[in-house]
Amino acid sequence: MRLFSRTLLALSVLSLVACLILAGCPKPAAPPATAPPASPVAPTAAAPTGQPFVIGAIFSVTGPGAPLGEPEKATAQMVEQKVNSEGGINGRPLKIIIEDDATEESKAVLAAKKLIEQDKVLAIIGPTMSGTTLACVKDCTTTGTPMVSCAASAKITNPIAERKWILSSAQTDVLAVQRLLDYLKAKKISNVAIICDSNAFGQSGAEQLKKQLPAAGIKIVDEEQFLTKDTSMVAQLTKIKAKKPGATICWGTNPGPAVVAKNAKSLGLTMPMFMSHGIANKKFIELAGPAAEGVIFPAGALLVVGELDPSNPQKAVLAKYAADYQAFANAPANTFGGHAYDALQILIAALKVAGDDRAKLCAELEKTKNHVGVGGTFNLSPSDHSGLTKDAFALVTIKDGAWKMVK
Repeated sequence: MRLFSRTLLALSVLSLVACLILAGCPKPAAPPATAPPASPVAPTAAAPTGQPFVIGAIFSVTGPGAPLGEPEKATAQMVEQKVNSEGGINGRPLKIIIEDDATEESKAVLAAKKLIEQDKVLAIIGPTMSGTTLACVKDCTTTGTPMVSCAASAKITNPIAERKWILSSAQTDVLAVQRLLDYLKAKKISNVAIICDSNAFGQSGAEQLKKQLPAAGIKIVDEEQFLTKDTSMVAQLTKIKAKKPGATICWGTNPGPAVVAKNAKSLGLTMPMFMSHGIANKKFIELAGPAAEGVIFPAGALLVVGELDPSNPQKAVLAKYAADYQAFANAPANTFGGHAYDALQILIAALKVAGDDRAKLCAELEKTKNHVGVGGTFNLSPSDHSGLTKDAFALVTIKDGAWKMVK
């Protein structure tokens, strides 16, 4: 009996404890009447598989051309990542092997040989500069390797009979001079002085200036040049000042043009200063400082995308490239990175059709029609390996340290 009482007491205590525990546990919260829907998961493309499409790239990531080559390299890396995240090219991955030529022609040649002979690339984009590009023409031509240069000299793709395998995504100096010429004529400027870099880009520009301006009735009263690394152009500009031209035209890539602008200001030159599309990046404004004010030059529309009419077919392309580049590189996009972007987009479209055949790839590149890119609308053909017109240029000036379209 005593054992039974103890057992009953124990069971009563346990029951009481259980009730207390259950009473102390909060009830599950009822779901809200208007619970937000779960966030949709963005569909992802299947990862590319198989043998990659291997493309070479030669950029001036270091050396004097670095302000141009660095954004080209970042753009290539961005495109490679984006293409592969979206399933590759025909389901195969894209692989871009990037070489730095340090803005030296000999290193560009070595890079091209490595890419062609060792890496077995299907094509090459770049180089960055006209001189380094021209140095690679022979190896690409003799091996039948398509090259889409990011440089601007018209000599890169001409004479066309000798440039079957060579194309360019940059607006040429021929077109740049045409665009400037329209403005000079509209402003009735009848004589100019020119001062050009001694490098391939500068001399190609000088050649076009001397060809096109006199033919249009504009006299060149003085012609000067400078070395790429010169730190003073006072002597040349003093000669120009004495000639009293209606305007001065400088053709080159940084840092030379910035030195010209600063020296011209210090000498009190007051005539209009025109330059080439070789200064179409922030580096010129940084180097020239207040002397950059008022300089006018032809450039791709990326610099003034905010001023473009909404109906302009380039506007959406430019805005997307600028946003994508900013997100990827944490830096503003610039024209020179755009040359690499256009070269790759045109090349990728051709790869989808041609596959691994270099000859077919070259033929497909020549069929590019109405491709709206960062640099303009491309229409390539066997007789035109640049595919742009002077309409690819906006005329830009620098005001308060910023780019503004010349209306």
